[in-house]
Amino acid sequence: MKRIIIGAVLLLTTAVTAFSQTRSITVSGRVMEDDTKQPAMQATVQLLSLPDSAQAAGVASSNQGYFKLPKVKPGKYTLRISYIGYKSKFIPMILTAAVPEKNIGTVTLESDAVMLSEAVVVAEAPQVQVVEDTVAFNSSAYRTPEGAMLEELVKKLPGAEIDEDGNVKINGKDVKKIMVNGKEFFGGDVKTGLKNLPVDMIEKLKTYDKQSDLARVTGIDDGEEETVLDLTVKKGMNKGIFGNVDLSGGTEDRYMGRAMMNYFNDNTQVTFIAGANNVNDQGFSGGGGGPRWRRNNGLTASKNIGLTFATETEKLELGGSVRYNYRGNAAYSDGYTENFLSSGASSSFNNSRSLNKSSNQNINADFRLEWKPDTLTNIIFRPNLSYGKTWSASNSMSGTFNSDPYAIVERPNDYLDITQLAKLDLSSETFDGEINDPLQDIRVNTSNNLSSSDGNSLSANATLQINRRLSSNGRNITFRGTAGYNDSENDQYSASNTRYFQAGEDGTVKPEDIIRRYMTAPTDGYNYSLELTYSEPLWKATFLQFRYRFSYSNSKSDKKTFNLGNDWNMGDMLPSDYEDGYDAEQSKYAEYETYTHRFSPSLLFNREKYRLSVGADFEPQNTSLSYEKGSYVTDTTRSVFNVAPSIDFRYRFSKVSQLRITYRGRSSQPGMENLLDITDDSNPLNITKGNPGLKPSFNHNFRMFYNTYDPDRQRGIFTHANFQMTQNSISSMRTYNEQTGGWVTKPENINGNWSAMGMFGINSALKNKKFNIGSFSNVSYNNNVGYLSVGEVSQKNTTTNLSLQERLTGTYRNDWFEFGLNGSFAYSIEKDKLTPTNNQEPYNFSYGATTTMTAPWNMTLSTNIANQSRRGYLDSSMNRDELIWNAQLSQTFLKGAATISFEMYDILKQQSNISRSLTASGRSVYTYNGVNSYCMLHFIYRLNIFGGKNAHRDRGPGMGFGPGRGHGPGGFGGGRPRF
Repeated sequence: MKRIIIGAVLLLTTAVTAFSQTRSITVSGRVMEDDTKQPAMQATVQLLSLPDSAQAAGVASSNQGYFKLPKVKPGKYTLRISYIGYKSKFIPMILTAAVPEKNIGTVTLESDAVMLSEAVVVAEAPQVQVVEDTVAFNSSAYRTPEGAMLEELVKKLPGAEIDEDGNVKINGKDVKKIMVNGKEFFGGDVKTGLKNLPVDMIEKLKTYDKQSDLARVTGIDDGEEETVLDLTVKKGMNKGIFGNVDLSGGTEDRYMGRAMMNYFNDNTQVTFIAGANNVNDQGFSGGGGGPRWRRNNGLTASKNIGLTFATETEKLELGGSVRYNYRGNAAYSDGYTENFLSSGASSSFNNSRSLNKSSNQNINADFRLEWKPDTLTNIIFRPNLSYGKTWSASNSMSGTFNSDPYAIVERPNDYLDITQLAKLDLSSETFDGEINDPLQDIRVNTSNNLSSSDGNSLSANATLQINRRLSSNGRNITFRGTAGYNDSENDQYSASNTRYFQAGEDGTVKPEDIIRRYMTAPTDGYNYSLELTYSEPLWKATFLQFRYRFSYSNSKSDKKTFNLGNDWNMGDMLPSDYEDGYDAEQSKYAEYETYTHRFSPSLLFNREKYRLSVGADFEPQNTSLSYEKGSYVTDTTRSVFNVAPSIDFRYRFSKVSQLRITYRGRSSQPGMENLLDITDDSNPLNITKGNPGLKPSFNHNFRMFYNTYDPDRQRGIFTHANFQMTQNSISSMRTYNEQTGGWVTKPENINGNWSAMGMFGINSALKNKKFNIGSFSNVSYNNNVGYLSVGEVSQKNTTTNLSLQERLTGTYRNDWFEFGLNGSFAYSIEKDKLTPTNNQEPYNFSYGATTTMTAPWNMTLSTNIANQSRRGYLDSSMNRDELIWNAQLSQTFLKGAATISFEMYDILKQQSNISRSLTASGRSVYTYNGVNSYCMLHFIYRLNIFGGKNAHRDRGPGMGFGPGRGHGPGGFGGGRPRF
């Protein structure tokens, strides 16, 4: 037996040696665009054997233009590199075993003048192009108003969504970073990019999943990839200075000013931005592309200033930014929440009206260094620093009712303040000592609350990653270390009066609660981690990958509460003897220490047509907690073992057609404080309890994505499906007190939470390429479970929401006119198991038109109009129509350097600000203040100074303000492009 084993080992060694000798040479390099000096992303690289020109190996270049071909035999070859819009390059080469790693350096591709001359005709420019897992949008195929920022262009992209908070989704994926020419823009901050990047500088928008630094360098999938929006700057603008200034003022005291200046010189780019406005950054929205029902949550004033830079040489990449942001908000809200109760009990209604004011200031600085001292070593260093100050103040009134107050009075929130009712009656000549309260029979409680807070925070983090290739066949080792520190302080004042109106079992009514408190809540912490990653080639294009990570974190919080006495009023100075009112029962101290070990083995199969990665994280974790709250003192330790399996499969049918399927599972532990048997009654209407019996939860996430593209028909098709389910999810069991109207909330494990989503989109040009049609279909289903309780009765409730959405667009373009029709329909079936009277089938529909006309004298008229309708809501106030009409007239002069623009928003004054939500525990509807209807006059001035022989030739006459290549008057800034 021993001889057989030895013989088998010798035979295997001989076979491996023979194989390595026959296929022992690899070719690598980088592909760049000659005119833009940018990496040629997803260029096709083929190694053709001679004399028959059969393909011996082939790959696509990375997002940074790098490529490395699979191993081939020694011999004579031709390297062929092709890329859309550029001339193919053929490089003859002789490969010998004496040079196992052939690095050809940087290859630059010359632009194809014929293809470019055709591409600038926007009537024929494809809206969408697909190359493997990258979806690209041509900016010139979408018309936006004069002076528009990136946000307005993104709204027009097929499959793109921007919510009220500025979060972006494209094809169902959350965009995490914005990049310019492959480099992070202000650390990748999405909102900064949306509000400050002018449409006129953008040639293309590409969205793809960007790997983390670790995955990109090592090839090990760490599950931390991010969907990014990468912007390509227009050709000819990569060498020079360009920027713009936009100053405007309008009705309703609206104002806006912003400035941007860019310096681009091949691989170096520097950008300065500054701005201030009080228009909620609304932008030229509308147009009927979907029932947006855009909500302006209050009145917002913002200010920002920042500087970002990026530069690159053959061995070194540097980048970083520093920015200051201020945001002030004043929001008035008015609405209600209907809380579902257990079967047989009517709902509880909580109505509220509040005014909240806040301000946030923060300074952020980040830096990135990537150094390649030789062809085998890669070093990445990323430090960042953040400092912030916050302030807020709130004045709110709320009331709880045991049945719907809207069934009694039309405006029940006018009756929230009992003291005002009493004053009204006292001033009446017929006052007989009784308050005329139409809601007194259903009133449970009423509460008046004043609060304010003031805080600051400081955080710093750094990551160092060092990778070393140990061989040419994929063996490499990586060290990664991180460190972080945070420190924050927060002072809070609160004053509340709560009255109760329902008698208890003994027939008495609970006395009024009066709270006057001052709280301090300093926290600080630090963390670090050490990580080692190793990749070992097993056989052809198959790798065993292993990752070990140790991490430690420590955090402390010391909340102290002081009772100030019933005579203290908000706005008074803090009493000198306030410490005498120290409340140990409402104060708490907590210190956490966590030690985590993570073992992550995986197998990677990398083939010509497919890529498969299978792995799992095994994570033993130990957490200790020192906790003190009043007389409750404990030191406890928890040891858990988390498991997170993952599968990532990608199949490439062709260069423009790909299927990707991923599965990720992840276990998560409940917070340590949730496991303590303690009660927090600092808010008598919202008491919280811990639960020592909580179990860890486990989340399953399955995702499928497929896209394809037909370049001849300019037709892109993409489909996306997602399924998510959580076992033992941690829900909140809320027990309702019918006498006080308050809630006791306790975390509980529950099963049944899951959701599914499917999306299909198609965008296609018609035969003559001047017409374009698009369809975006979406179906989603959410199954939301929770516990509802009244007294000792607890029941599991399930709410479901089936949503069907369809969006259609059609556009006609020629060289001076664009006209588009669009419409959408969204239908939902909302069901509540325990209280079927809450079931409803609401639907929204919208239809509208947009048009842009450019006159020969550089005058542009843009307008959009949309009718947005809601139907089927139980709350009749939601069932309404809104006809939203926006318009803009602009005139460009000074050879494209300046523009005056007059804009009108919500001309018919019909837009509302409504927020609506539905969960297993209830539904809510709130309206907010905002300025939707106003006019603004803009003055925009642009500066373009480009260098280089080609730039001067393309720029045309006019001292640097003429058109760029393929564009009409104004180039970067003058008028909209003429096609």
